[in-house]
Amino acid sequence: MTDYVLSDDTRDKLARVSTASIATQLYKRGLRNQFIQGVRPVSEKDGNMVGQAFTLRYIAAREDRNQLEVFRNAGHPQRVAVETCPPGQILVMDARGDASAATAGSILVTRLAVRGCAGVVSDGGFRDAKGIGKLNMPAYCAGPSAPTNLTKHEALDINVPITCGEAPVFPGDVLVGDADGVMVIPAHLADEIAEVCAGMESFEDFVLEEVLGGAPIIGLYPCTKDENMQKYEAWRHMNGR
Repeated sequence: MTDYVLSDDTRDKLARVSTASIATQLYKRGLRNQFIQGVRPVSEKDGNMVGQAFTLRYIAAREDRNQLEVFRNAGHPQRVAVETCPPGQILVMDARGDASAATAGSILVTRLAVRGCAGVVSDGGFRDAKGIGKLNMPAYCAGPSAPTNLTKHEALDINVPITCGEAPVFPGDVLVGDADGVMVIPAHLADEIAEVCAGMESFEDFVLEEVLGGAPIIGLYPCTKDENMQKYEAWRHMNGR
């Protein structure tokens, strides 16, 4: 869907910015529906999840097509997605927002981690969530769910446009996840958003210090007073930001 390749520089910048900052910058550009609703980190990690999207689309399961025997098929889309999601990318699963059955479990997610993938996101459930939470690789889902995916979901399409948590996700889009959740950045905006947000995070660190020191918000956030901008520039110089 895109020829864009996430650079190390942009990845490093996005690793240090919040999903809130990204949401604000996308809003300024007219994009209001880029937050994946209803998913949470299985366990919090020290840094952000950052990577390009590799997608898997589930449809509602039909009983005559989704018996356990389907996993004997070497071409089963769920298994193929796990084995072909490129290192450094994020497997993003569209489960129609239905977390009443799992979309993956600890063995498949561990395989993604071993293969060097950057994360996994599903708007459905994960089984064996405790084991997934112990992995170093970030994982996001709508909640723990013991039933196998076959009870509710049929994996169908790989690396096609999907909806995950009500957000459109195109293959190659850039995902950033933190403790709040996951934002989807259209690939063509990723470098621009990373650059702008890096500066925004610096300013918000300054604002937080000022607020903790007793400064009022009016005229500071947003910065409408020249004296506060001057203080910010001095703060940047002093802190190497």
